[in-house]
Amino acid sequence: MDALDDLDLRVSGCRACPRLVDWREEVARTKRAAFADQTYWGRPVPGFGPPDARLLIIGLAPAAHGGNRTGRMFTGDRSGDVLYQALYDVGLASQPTSVAVDDGLELYGVRVTAPVHCAPPDNKPTPGERETCRPWLVQELMLLRPTVRAVVVLGGFGWQATLPALAEAGWLVPRPRPAFGHGVRIGIDGSVGGGGPEGLELFGCFHVSQRNTFTGKLTPAMLREVLSTAARAAGLGK
Repeated sequence: MDALDDLDLRVSGCRACPRLVDWREEVARTKRAAFADQTYWGRPVPGFGPPDARLLIIGLAPAAHGGNRTGRMFTGDRSGDVLYQALYDVGLASQPTSVAVDDGLELYGVRVTAPVHCAPPDNKPTPGERETCRPWLVQELMLLRPTVRAVVVLGGFGWQATLPALAEAGWLVPRPRPAFGHGVRIGIDGSVGGGGPEGLELFGCFHVSQRNTFTGKLTPAMLREVLSTAARAAGLGK
């Protein structure tokens, strides 16, 4: 077992936030009618993707009947349908769908994670829950430091979690901290001196929530543009 696998295992056993533990487990017991015959994961959902990823995508939190059901980030819900279709379209995924952990999906040089690993009520974790969960993101970033060269953050909540996590993991985050916006691109320097991370490019993108995709605030073309630009910055693809 490598260090990232060990981190994923520890993440999946976390019980630090009582409200989130109660909610995710209640959802796993009651289920949605369409999934009544399935066994829900009902635990924190670890990141997904290779340990030498050059591009990291950071979302918000698992969906109650998506990641909380399947045990994989953005898997089994409409937000994931949009994200993985776009990753496939730009050559970063082996298939355009993500429905179950055993569906054969592979990501090419990309890892997907979240600042909050448990499904929250109403898809809204609290700032306190985000802060409690942040050490997991810091550790993940530190393990990816040798290879990661670009980060795409989906939404303002994730952006607010990512900037301090990058700083704790050794990158030099600009002060004042840059504001979130779709299409924002920020160069983040590596630490001064030996032993620190290389610099990376940080990208903002509207979240792939149904609210954004159904209203056209985020279109497939907009998402593909951010992902393809970030992939080039990370040294992936064409």
